[in-house]
Amino acid sequence: MMRQLAAACGAAAIVMTLIPSADAAGRSTWSEWSAPVNLGAGINSSFSEAAPAISRDGLALYFVSNRPGVAPDAFGDQDLYVARREKVDLPWGWPVNLGANINTAAFEGFPTLSRNEHHLFFFRAPGDIWVSYRKSVDEDLGENGWQVPVPLGPGVNTPDSEGGPAYFENRKLGMPQLFFNSLRPGSALNDIYVADAFGGAVPVSELNSAGTDADPSITADGLEIFFHSNRTGSAGTDVYSSVRRSVLDPWSTPESLGPVVNTAASENLVGISPDGETLFFTSTRDGGFGANDLYMTTRTKHRTR
Repeated sequence: MMRQLAAACGAAAIVMTLIPSADAAGRSTWSEWSAPVNLGAGINSSFSEAAPAISRDGLALYFVSNRPGVAPDAFGDQDLYVARREKVDLPWGWPVNLGANINTAAFEGFPTLSRNEHHLFFFRAPGDIWVSYRKSVDEDLGENGWQVPVPLGPGVNTPDSEGGPAYFENRKLGMPQLFFNSLRPGSALNDIYVADAFGGAVPVSELNSAGTDADPSITADGLEIFFHSNRTGSAGTDVYSSVRRSVLDPWSTPESLGPVVNTAASENLVGISPDGETLFFTSTRDGGFGANDLYMTTRTKHRTR
């Protein structure tokens, strides 16, 4: 099984170092989240755009959409797309369908990148998590782009539905971790699980509630995690976050991101930038272009002495 895992997920993945962060001791080191901004026409359409994932340099945005078209513009129910930009302060280019290696007539969604960005994890209907490899981190299509994916093994996928993957790797742990949501027996509705080395998944009890808890997204240092939930106290489906002091410690009690980010509409399917400064998320709030739109909100670190 471990040999198959290494072949599917890349034994040579870049391992990040443990980065101490004042955030783990509390939230006071960050500013409040800014008023969310719609990512605009092009990224958003009159159809549904959701489940964003951002590259570490902030220049590539992956998401799912059901915008219409025929191959190579669209393949099925929901497809994965990527939009790129030259600099973080420049507009996004037109989204490009990730092509026939990734997309099928089924539903593909909920993308996330490995730390070294050579692997793309995503959901494919009817309910499994798949992974694709690419040779070049600057290419999505062609010989050096995303290759034919394979499903993860039984440590992650079950006869029930698994989705919303979030990848984390750290020398302190000595192994990669995959956070994801699942409807497997024992879950309240959707619960969040973690699989060390992508085997033997266990529920992350600190993050789960009697409601739906899903689509986790973790910062590069592994000390803060974001997800959506309709737990008691939510305005609808809201975005929550939780912190921990180190990657070996339990998560804190999740807290809502509050009324600046969350509304009476649905806010969900999040993607945090690796540095934790920009949160991309999906919302059905008024003023958008379609059923679901992509938004972003930012925060900055307070200087500490």
